[in-house]
Amino acid sequence: MIGKALATAAALTAPAWLPARVVALRMKIFALVNGQDTVTIPGEQVGAADFKRVYADPAANGRSRGAALSDLFWYWLAPGPQVHQEHLEAGPRYDEVAKCTRHILVRSKKDSEELARRVAAHVLDDVGPGLVRFRDAMMPVWAELYYELVFEEPCPPEARDLIVGHADDVVSALKCVRPRNMRRRAKLTKYLRRRLADIPHPLPESLTPEEQAYYLQGTFFNTAVVQMSEAMAHLLMIIAQRPEVQRRLAEHPDDDAYLDRVIDDGLREFPLFGIAHRISTADIELEHLTIPAGTVLCFSYPGYAAQSGKDDFVPFGVAQNRACPARGLAPPTMRVVTREVLRRFSLATTAGHTRSIPNRGPALLTPRGARTRRAPLVWLAVRDRWEDVWRSFAQLVFGTYMVLDARRQALCTTYFAGGNR
Repeated sequence: MIGKALATAAALTAPAWLPARVVALRMKIFALVNGQDTVTIPGEQVGAADFKRVYADPAANGRSRGAALSDLFWYWLAPGPQVHQEHLEAGPRYDEVAKCTRHILVRSKKDSEELARRVAAHVLDDVGPGLVRFRDAMMPVWAELYYELVFEEPCPPEARDLIVGHADDVVSALKCVRPRNMRRRAKLTKYLRRRLADIPHPLPESLTPEEQAYYLQGTFFNTAVVQMSEAMAHLLMIIAQRPEVQRRLAEHPDDDAYLDRVIDDGLREFPLFGIAHRISTADIELEHLTIPAGTVLCFSYPGYAAQSGKDDFVPFGVAQNRACPARGLAPPTMRVVTREVLRRFSLATTAGHTRSIPNRGPALLTPRGARTRRAPLVWLAVRDRWEDVWRSFAQLVFGTYMVLDARRQALCTTYFAGGNR
């Protein structure tokens, strides 16, 4: 009887204790399977005070070659991780790709805000009140916005569906809530390959047509769409959980300074990047330590945000080491999209909110000015807690499978072993 009672109690309280323990176990499996000696910053060897110093060092410029962890990132980012701007090694090809990206992203503040307003209105006009997941609701906005930046034309429904499907598959694999669906990703590759001649920007000549399609897919329709959707999901969850913040934003919609502080607080509290890994190409000399050439450096954004203080954070990376190319575009467009959401809806949530946000940001949308109903929020709280239970098991199973499959395929290792650059 006692054993049965304990089992029943454990089952009933599973949402409170099981997800965190399974996540911890999953992280141990990742570390064991990767088998890569690293220096985590901040960590035991290098503290938060030296985070920027090491990150900005010219020798912290290796991207993928020589790190076992790269096989996993390439696996998640496939197809075409070898020409993803984040993972290209330094050299003429990277310089040409980075120049193309800057050219596509450069817009005046006025044009950027008008574009964000137009695409947000187009998407949100089809969103009704009720329970939503913020990441899902926001992904079509950024799919349309980045499509228009690349193609300089409004995004057709076919393209939006392909971009959203691809980006959702990538981020779901990264969160380990389901395995990759490479056929789903290949549909976007095929579309982009067919449309290359329609792009009004000079694409990198050092890339083959297939690589040009991979570059566009990885840089704009993977990383950009995923990261902006995640950033907006975190921001809207913060607003939904803090009535006083939402009230002030609604009552003073033109207060840029206050909204910018809310955006900054969100990026600081919930960094978009977990770990950025680099490989040192020469010794890095610190006052108390020499980091040898060939060391894998794992820069922990959450760790740095937790230790560095409120006024010192790096939401878009360090300028000396490939900072996010959209760092000038992201804040003003986030500001516009937030206002478009708040102009239509009041936000409320009882769901959990973590940095990895695997639940995709569940919340209740109520028409602006209407009374928020409590019953959906009670249901949302119960649903989210129990979803955490099955999701934690899914992450354990799929995460372990993908780590092992990434090691088996060894995409990065094989690429450089074949003499590629």
